[in-house]
Amino acid sequence: MTIDSRHPIRVFLSQQSWFVELAPPHRQTLVESMLLHRAPRGELLIRRGTPVDAWWGVLAGMAKLQTAAPDGRISAFLSVPAGDWFGEGSVLNGGQWRYDVLAVRDTTLVGMPLAHFQHLHRTSLPFNHFLVARLNLRLGQAMTAIEAGRLRSPEERVAQYLSMFCRSGVRRITLSQEDLGHLAGLSRQTTNRVLKAFEAQGWIAIDFSRIEVLQPDALDTLLAPRT
Repeated sequence: MTIDSRHPIRVFLSQQSWFVELAPPHRQTLVESMLLHRAPRGELLIRRGTPVDAWWGVLAGMAKLQTAAPDGRISAFLSVPAGDWFGEGSVLNGGQWRYDVLAVRDTTLVGMPLAHFQHLHRTSLPFNHFLVARLNLRLGQAMTAIEAGRLRSPEERVAQYLSMFCRSGVRRITLSQEDLGHLAGLSRQTTNRVLKAFEAQGWIAIDFSRIEVLQPDALDTLLAPRT
C-alpha cells in the first residue's frame, strides 16, 4: 500500500524533524505501518493496565491523561493537543500503561508500533535527540505542576495550564471547566471563578466548552517570578 503525500498520517510524520532524516524506503515503511485509533468525546482511547504496544500521537482532537483514585476522584495531569505525542517514557520502560487516556473531544490517535519505535531508538540519532528533548519537556512540566500544587494560587494554576496550551500553538482550547479544574487540581467552582475573572480583564473569552486565550502575555506576566 502506498499512502498519498496528502494523507494525514504522512503529513503528521513529515512535520517531525527526525522523520525527514530517514532514508526514503524507511519513511515509506514507517508511514504504512502506523496505527489509527479513534474514540468519540468522553470515551477511553487507552485503558490503564493495557500493554504498551505503540507510541501514540494525537492526529486530530485532544487527549487527556488521567488516573482515578479508589474513591473515584479523578486526577488529570496532561492534555495533549493535535500534533503532539505522549507516553514516550512508558514506551521506553515497557510493560503496561499507568494511566487512562481519554478523548476530550472526538479524537484520532496515530501510533508507531513498538518494534518500529525500538528500531529507531537503536539506530537513529535524530530520533534520540527528539526523545531527549521530549523527556526534558515532560520533566519541566512535572516540576511546574509540583510547584503549582504546593505554592501557587488558583489564578496562577489556571494560567499555567492555559499557557501550556498556548506554547503548544493552541489558542482556542476545547476543554470543559471541569477538565481544566482536574488538570489544575481545583474544584469546578474555583476554576469557574478564576476564568470569569480572567474574562473580565479581557485575557480570555469563554464559550460553551471552549476557552480562547486573547492575551497570552498577561498570563505569562501573572506566572513570572516575583522579585
